[in-house]
Amino acid sequence: MKAFEITAAEKQAFGRVAVLMGGDSAERSISLRSGAEVLKGLCQAGVNAFAIDLCAGGADPVAQLLEAEFDRAFLILHGRGGEDGTLQGLLEMLKKPYTGSGVAASALGMDKLRCKQLWVGAGFPTPPFAELNKDTDLQTVADKLGFPMMVKPVHEGSSIGMSRVMDLTQLQAAYAEAAQYDSLVIAEQWVQGAEYTLAVLRDKALPVIKLETSHDFYDFNAKYEASDTRYLFEHGLSNEQHEALQTLAVQAFDAVGCRGWGRVDVMMNNAGEFLLLEVNTLPGMTDHSLVPMAAKQAGMSFAELVVEILRTAKRDRES
Repeated sequence: MKAFEITAAEKQAFGRVAVLMGGDSAERSISLRSGAEVLKGLCQAGVNAFAIDLCAGGADPVAQLLEAEFDRAFLILHGRGGEDGTLQGLLEMLKKPYTGSGVAASALGMDKLRCKQLWVGAGFPTPPFAELNKDTDLQTVADKLGFPMMVKPVHEGSSIGMSRVMDLTQLQAAYAEAAQYDSLVIAEQWVQGAEYTLAVLRDKALPVIKLETSHDFYDFNAKYEASDTRYLFEHGLSNEQHEALQTLAVQAFDAVGCRGWGRVDVMMNNAGEFLLLEVNTLPGMTDHSLVPMAAKQAGMSFAELVVEILRTAKRDRES
């Protein structure tokens, strides 16, 4: 089979593409892995691409971007500083098109608390939740949400700092753990049921993936290291449920203002109701990552996927 390759006209239109990776968030190592895969895929497709490891060795990311010569950027940083609208705002000022969501949607997507508040206000289903800070009465939260519950830093991804808690003592410890990563922490009612994830690409949902893990939940180890995590396309949903889930994911993605590509995570409770967990505006692209799996199921090679994402690159002012 002939390898996927872009046309000469498209290569010229793309120009010189900077794959921005690294950063200084807690997810730096995952970003570097994702970025290496993206760069390889773009180069295989014939794109004139190169890598910029932002903040490498303490480097100034603004100076790095000012000194680099590029026409558009493929963003594959994860976490704060790269996925939260900060980098997107800088690229807007530099007038450089970039992949993924714009400034406001990136900031909202990274903020689990405000994203859920937006979904609630828009009438979308999401598990009950409560904000935690140093002054919160944790007993009141326990009375409201019950046990078990999930505790998460508001502005972290890759399940960093997340804990499943079974009692008040564990809740206190989980809050202390999450607060090491973020001054804002969220507690969420535990949903007993199946977990699904849906990649969204150019306003359409890719095939649904059902996640199964031997861990208490789909944590960092289950995502990036474990060999027994199962990713199922035979998920047992009816055609009607499958279509409803895809529609919900795209609508939730759009409600946040996201564009280009991303991923939406959803639970189905024991009553068969779908509940939104979060949106990821710059999901992982490692060999364990979910978006490439969904694209492959839809018949797309990795090179085709990254080029399709690159085609969506633009600035907020071009929206």
